[in-house]
Amino acid sequence: MSEPVSRAEGGAENGTENGAESRAVGKFLRRMMPILVLMLLVNNLDRTNVGFVQDELQADVGISATAYGLGAGLFFIGYALFEVPSNMLLERFGARVWLTRIMITWGLVIVAMCFIHNVTTFYTLRFLLGVAEAGFFPGAMLYITQWLPDASRGRATAIFLGGSAAAGIVTGPVTGALLELHGAGGVAGWRWMFGLEGVFSVVVGIVAGFFLVSRIEDARWLTREEKDALGAAVAKDREARSRAPHTSRFKLLFHPQVALLTGAFFAMTLTGYAITFWLPSLIEDIGGLSSFQVGLLSAIPAVCSMIAMYSMSHFTDRAPDRRPYLAITLVLSATGTYLATLGSPWFGLAAITLAGVGSKCAATLFWPMAQSGLDLRIAAPGLALVNSIGNLGGFFSPTLFGYLKDTTGSTNGGLYTLSAASLLAVVAARFIRGARAASDPLLETSPEAHRKPGAGAQRRVVS
Repeated sequence: MSEPVSRAEGGAENGTENGAESRAVGKFLRRMMPILVLMLLVNNLDRTNVGFVQDELQADVGISATAYGLGAGLFFIGYALFEVPSNMLLERFGARVWLTRIMITWGLVIVAMCFIHNVTTFYTLRFLLGVAEAGFFPGAMLYITQWLPDASRGRATAIFLGGSAAAGIVTGPVTGALLELHGAGGVAGWRWMFGLEGVFSVVVGIVAGFFLVSRIEDARWLTREEKDALGAAVAKDREARSRAPHTSRFKLLFHPQVALLTGAFFAMTLTGYAITFWLPSLIEDIGGLSSFQVGLLSAIPAVCSMIAMYSMSHFTDRAPDRRPYLAITLVLSATGTYLATLGSPWFGLAAITLAGVGSKCAATLFWPMAQSGLDLRIAAPGLALVNSIGNLGGFFSPTLFGYLKDTTGSTNGGLYTLSAASLLAVVAARFIRGARAASDPLLETSPEAHRKPGAGAQRRVVS
């Protein structure tokens, strides 16, 4: 029978930090996280701005709802194909160089989207945007893992994912305002939008290259004591995640727990990206709204999500097990997508807001579990694999919605599918193991493998 471990005995893994470590964590959060948040905000702005120009693309280029959904989803095919190699290259070149390269490249592709003139160029550039962005999100997750111990990652992840929620707040108003430039210089508003947002991405990427610091040892803003304390805390987590028996990286990547993480994240992204790409269209059903007003209303789910994410992170970082909270947020997501099929468009907006809150909070809980649970030997490719395959949900959900809208004139069938997917993710979450759920690494092959000779049963953190 496993024996409980007290919070005091849990050390850093249960939230206890010495003074120097606490100061170092605080400095990282204040200095590095704002840069990462800005990069993620721009990342989400650039990959989802196409959701606001569906009607314009249909009118100017002749892109149908089905073609739009497929093009929006093709981004994730390129993203999935290049995600793992991109994250492995980040290990080699460091976060500063590689994350900067990713951002500048995707900015240039966004600029190129000004020149979309038919369905083929739309498909091609959406695919290339996925290739360019591949590795950014899991790379940032890996970067946080390299800098912070498990007890601080939930807070950092909530702050980072706040960039995604913030993008939901600013994307609508900013994109709506840029679309109002329609006709300026004889150029369509959607072309102005892609061009200006792409240039901004390139500028932010260049600036980020001057501020990001790849390693704890390279941080000039940390004292020697703070570097040692933070390095020791991270090393302790790394040691705990490296105790599994000798197994090849390839075999570890195909462990059932990796499949569970991937499946759960796939189901979560179905809802997240369906909301992202189709929310403006759902709001337009209200009628009588300008592009700017649609943008403002589309920010409501993001504002609510950001508040909920930060509130939840404060107590889940101290929780012995994040899984129950993950299940609750997924049920909220399922409930919201189901309710969105009922009532008026205004009621649908409220329901989608509930689904968005559940989806964003679920992601805030999910990533610290994946970060702390994966064996250190596959941290980079493992996070990339989970993110890349999981993000294929971003291909299927807009494609499914576009097809259903063209064939039935309604998105209700798609919303029912999202509700069911969130409930399946609840089942998968029950079996995900992480550092808080079990003291052995997520990828261990047997409990005896970690037992010292002559030692009694290994003690575990309460699930």
